[in-house]
Amino acid sequence: MRSDKVDLKGLTLDQLQQFLVDLGTQKFRAKQIMKWIYQRGVTDFEQMTDQGKSLRQQLAGHAVISSWQPEAVEASSDGTRKYLFRLDDGESVEAVRIPMETEKDTLCISTQVGCAMQCQFCLTGTFGLTRNLTPAEIVNQVCGVLPDGPIANIVLMGMGEPLHNLDNVVTALKILCLDDGLGFGSRRITLSTSGLIPEMGKLSEMIKVNLAVSLNATTDEVRDRLMPINKKYPLKELMAACRDYPLGPRQKITFEYILIKGVNDSLADAKRLVKLLHGIKAKVNLIPFNEHASSEFKCPDEETIREFQTYLLDRQIVAMRRASKGQDISAACGQLKGKLDK
Repeated sequence: MRSDKVDLKGLTLDQLQQFLVDLGTQKFRAKQIMKWIYQRGVTDFEQMTDQGKSLRQQLAGHAVISSWQPEAVEASSDGTRKYLFRLDDGESVEAVRIPMETEKDTLCISTQVGCAMQCQFCLTGTFGLTRNLTPAEIVNQVCGVLPDGPIANIVLMGMGEPLHNLDNVVTALKILCLDDGLGFGSRRITLSTSGLIPEMGKLSEMIKVNLAVSLNATTDEVRDRLMPINKKYPLKELMAACRDYPLGPRQKITFEYILIKGVNDSLADAKRLVKLLHGIKAKVNLIPFNEHASSEFKCPDEETIREFQTYLLDRQIVAMRRASKGQDISAACGQLKGKLDK
């Protein structure tokens, strides 16, 4: 793709309007162009028949519309599908379509090539951070899987720490939420963070989406070991930021808690978790650890998981056990690595 041309897949409505004004045309055409791109899947300006010939020629001279097809697709026995997309610079990222009980699926997308957070339970983090994804690269993961069927919800829980790429992520979310585009409402998008406190505050000011916090421990000692970011933003500060986070009337912050055998799965941990969540509109996703060869961690037994969940439920905390789907294709939580076997 020529670097001197603007990729319209990376522009919000406001940015596209300004781009058209700079070309000397009316900004109202931006919504029409958005509909062509996202609702009709058009990548050739000549197919935009409600735009004048001169404008179509101008657009072709100054812009492109990127289009992605997955390089590889793996299907799990449980219906999960993992898509590998090859980027222009040869890097790759993965997105995962997760079948839900409803007829539409959830899509888990990536925000970075690799990740800098180095969470000890996550395979992606072992590869380090290569670079941030652009807005177009984030949006194209969604567009690239839509031929396989509709998507009900988007979760930013794939490769990378979304708030480590805040500006590009917010731009992409504004594009995904556009009524004249793909039309994902803010309630249908959930962003997961390891706890970058300043960026959490900025996010709440820039766009309204559901927030998930990857917690995974109830003491600083354990969380320091599991998630090095805790040394910079310890639990006391993180939970205070969650209490201050602005929520809608029916919104809750989701706390993701990966249960690891002998590390964070005791009833003492459950008791501390209840105290940590005091005063926060919260729900908890309990995720049994997805074992993989490069980690010494193990998944707790069923009885331990059940006792942990029951303790929370008995104290009026919404606690759901999240099914780990796509484990047989390394598509489950913490398993994405975005690399092809050579």
